[in-house]
Amino acid sequence: MTGNSDVPPRRSDATRAGILAAARERFAADGYERATIRAIAKDARIDPSMVMRYYGNKEGLFAAATSVDLRMPDFSRVPRSDVGRVLVTHFLTLWEDDGVLTALLRVGITNQAGAERMREVFAEQLLPVAREVCPDPAEAPVRASLCASQMLGLALTRYVLRFPPSAALTREEATRWLAPTLQRYLTAEQP
Repeated sequence: MTGNSDVPPRRSDATRAGILAAARERFAADGYERATIRAIAKDARIDPSMVMRYYGNKEGLFAAATSVDLRMPDFSRVPRSDVGRVLVTHFLTLWEDDGVLTALLRVGITNQAGAERMREVFAEQLLPVAREVCPDPAEAPVRASLCASQMLGLALTRYVLRFPPSAALTREEATRWLAPTLQRYLTAEQP
């Protein structure tokens, strides 16, 4: 057989993956300021010098650990009347299946680098969706930021602060509550 699937992963790839997994967990639990290279290395069961070797410093590690691809659906194939539901469902799946977003949210609240990373994700990945589906693309920044306020608010209360009523909602219940609001933000005529 030929191809990359036959090549065993290099030990350095496994080390990097272990460092990133430990960093995501530590940044999510402790925030950027309190997370240390030493603690992340201990969690990854490696020497702190290895973290520095691969990522240079805490900022480089943070950037790598919080690299986020929202894997947005192709909204050109989504019926206009389903945009809100598809977006909420997609984000709930991302939040529940990937600790990177929770880590980024925690850090974004307390650290300028985290806040900047959140803004980059917003501009690069959510704003284009709003431009594609809203009635007037010039309104896309406002509409996308309103959607972000809803989704980040839910994520904060559900996954970070763990408010019991928010955390207890099933995905279906959360979708039923939020989808109409996101739908309105994205597709309704400007008030």
